[in-house]
Amino acid sequence: MTHPFEIELATTLPASPEEVWEAIATGPGIDSWFMGRNDVEAREGGVAGMVTGGHREEAVVTAYEPGRRFATRTATADDGRFMAFEYLIEGREQGSTVLRVVHSGLLGDDWEDEYDALRRGWPFHLHTLGQYLGHFRGRTGVPVFAVAMPGERPAGEVRAALFRALSLPAPIAVGTRVHAEPAGLPPLDGEVVWADDERFEVRTDDGLYTFHHGIGGPALMFHHLFGPHAPGAEAAWQEWLTAALA
Repeated sequence: MTHPFEIELATTLPASPEEVWEAIATGPGIDSWFMGRNDVEAREGGVAGMVTGGHREEAVVTAYEPGRRFATRTATADDGRFMAFEYLIEGREQGSTVLRVVHSGLLGDDWEDEYDALRRGWPFHLHTLGQYLGHFRGRTGVPVFAVAMPGERPAGEVRAALFRALSLPAPIAVGTRVHAEPAGLPPLDGEVVWADDERFEVRTDDGLYTFHHGIGGPALMFHHLFGPHAPGAEAAWQEWLTAALA
């Protein structure tokens, strides 16, 4: 049985409507703040694709109005499930922009847990978009994704393992300056810009580093790197995450 849902949020971004459009309606722009590696055919009826962990998902572009409105919709699955995304852009004074996001569709039998995860995730993603446009505007990020299964370990224990592997103090809070030393990787000197019960994000001069330990699920990393990084960064971070939770 399917269940309809809708999540609507709005945020004010420190960028022009044209800059926000580039961030939400182009592959390199989406790569710089959202999840996975993305590509977008620049037309209504085109395909928007996302690759995460080797798995590709596609949606049809249902609205393409540069600087104003961008929308996509996935195909309807055999059980009736689908997801639709709509982004509405409104320019404001002094070079800022209001972005309204509507995420809707039909979820399956476990809809309550899935809806709750989506509801919790969107404020974080929009925050990351603001970090990107506020600190890395005009640059495009290289997405880094890694996943590890911590087994039946409680979320707090997984979080503590990540803190130890990064040489971070515990607890951490937004505004905390950190110097992290992940084994086998360059040091991270930056500031905590997000911290909740499921994830924390560190912004450095050349990247946004997100560590997501979920609640009873896998540990994930969604990094966006804006500096000179070796082609093997994703493999190196995957190795680090696996070792940190071993």
